[in-house]
Amino acid sequence: MKKASTKTNDEKASSSTTDVQAAQIAELTNDLQRTRADFENYRKQMDAQKASAINLAKLDTVAKVLPLLDDIDRAISSTKELAPLAKTLEKTLKELGLEKINSAPGTEFNPDFHDAISMEDGDGEKEVIAETLRPGYLYGGEVLRAAMVKVKAV
Repeated sequence: MKKASTKTNDEKASSSTTDVQAAQIAELTNDLQRTRADFENYRKQMDAQKASAINLAKLDTVAKVLPLLDDIDRAISSTKELAPLAKTLEKTLKELGLEKINSAPGTEFNPDFHDAISMEDGDGEKEVIAETLRPGYLYGGEVLRAAMVKVKAV
């Protein structure tokens, strides 16, 4: 009978060791899964920060070019021989994701796209653009610089 009871104790000890090992494996597996999830979240966060930095660099570069575009616009407006250049310039800017905000006289004033510098009195309630003082630009569909305009009520 002693052999039967010894065998039972050995089985109990073996079973206890197996339970402890299984618990350790489960704990290590959970730690590994958490570490993987943390790393994946970190990678996604770094990718988002990298994309944001690239976008800010693009916006900064394009914003520095705007005064040059203003000068080119004034040159095209004052010299008739440069008129074909205007279409080429507009096409190139559109390919780069940069487009002018519509601020032609008679266009309805929109404070999201236009900065009103002055207001001419009128008899109406509708505000329209009377004159464009400086063109505005959209970059990637977002306002990079609002158009500076004079507004009148009609």
